[in-house]
Amino acid sequence: MKGSFTSIPAGLYALTAGAFGIGVTEFVIMGILLELSLDLGVTIPTAGLLISGYALGVVVGAPLMTVLTGRWPRKTALLALMVIFTLGNAACALAPTYESLMVARIITAFAHGTFFGVGSIVATGLVVPDRKASAIAIMFTGLTVANILGVPFGTWLGQAMGWRATFWAVTLVGVLALVILGRYVPRDSAPPEASDWRRDLRVLARGPVLIGLLTTVLGFGGTFTVFTYIAPLLTRVSGFAETAVSPILLVFGGGLVVGNLVGGRLADRHLTRALLGSLLLLAAVLGLMAFAIHDRILAIVFIGLFGAAAFATVPPLQMWVLARAEGAGQSLAASFNIGAFNLGNAMGAWLGGLALEHGLRLGDLPWIAALVPLAATLTALLGLRLARRHAPTTTALATVAHPSEC
Repeated sequence: MKGSFTSIPAGLYALTAGAFGIGVTEFVIMGILLELSLDLGVTIPTAGLLISGYALGVVVGAPLMTVLTGRWPRKTALLALMVIFTLGNAACALAPTYESLMVARIITAFAHGTFFGVGSIVATGLVVPDRKASAIAIMFTGLTVANILGVPFGTWLGQAMGWRATFWAVTLVGVLALVILGRYVPRDSAPPEASDWRRDLRVLARGPVLIGLLTTVLGFGGTFTVFTYIAPLLTRVSGFAETAVSPILLVFGGGLVVGNLVGGRLADRHLTRALLGSLLLLAAVLGLMAFAIHDRILAIVFIGLFGAAAFATVPPLQMWVLARAEGAGQSLAASFNIGAFNLGNAMGAWLGGLALEHGLRLGDLPWIAALVPLAATLTALLGLRLARRHAPTTTALATVAHPSEC
């Protein structure tokens, strides 16, 4: 079936609004670390642990919240998760100490993985079968817009009015997203399939699903090997002034939007080729970036290409795991895959830091980063071999990726 849709369902816009709010609260803290550390009396590295704590909350909260909400209608689950997100940000704004802020951040992160996991299932159900990956891409556009608009505004607000004002603003975003989700996400057309977490975990224990999760970790890990250190790369290697970093990152954000949407369309046409192609493209862009970063004009061009190549992998990676899980197990698999993205973020930042500690120069980081999506490509090829030996999963893959071929 080669269907298409000429207009985006309102429910997808609602999911995008929720993704925008979650994206802002995840990334905006990077811009207000100094204000936060001074106010709470902690060092900047200690304040930076709030980012790691959030990532840990995503990894732990994704499977936990998916199991707890597994028997709920998906719209109800999404609304409950957005309530947790909203209250968690309000708790961040009110936190009197660093420790209480850390706890509030972790609680807020519990909503992250399951929202995107359940949201991915809802998004694919709102469109015709051959636009499923594009629907996921549209939802994830909320994350990209958060980086372009929400994070710079939240950073400015925190610097001008204090870091607590930023969290109050994100709380307001959560309230608005809650209203939009309640208004526009349709109720389940049929009672949700009864969820048995033991059965769902057995789905996750399959070789192809585990390989898919590992592909996500490696596929996105290379991105943060470079992006974590993008500011010193631009200032110390490319020679830009510190004031130029934010405008250049807008180019990166524009690339995120384009790559995300193009990746979704390509995954709709042929999931396997889109996945392998996007991973190889990311590796190539990172490898060439090692040369381009030394020239200011080329550095700006490649920052945009880097953003596009990085997020072109996101819809294929999410669909890749969804295609290998079945029935109720898809929600848990999708949530685990969001955790895998965050593990990739943490792994990439660690790998970049390790390389620098062992004497490599900042300009060498793109070379190291390029090896990670190459490893993901080899992992995906191994997953293909395993999928061919797993008949039910192969059938599911064909159904999700190319309904017309079934």
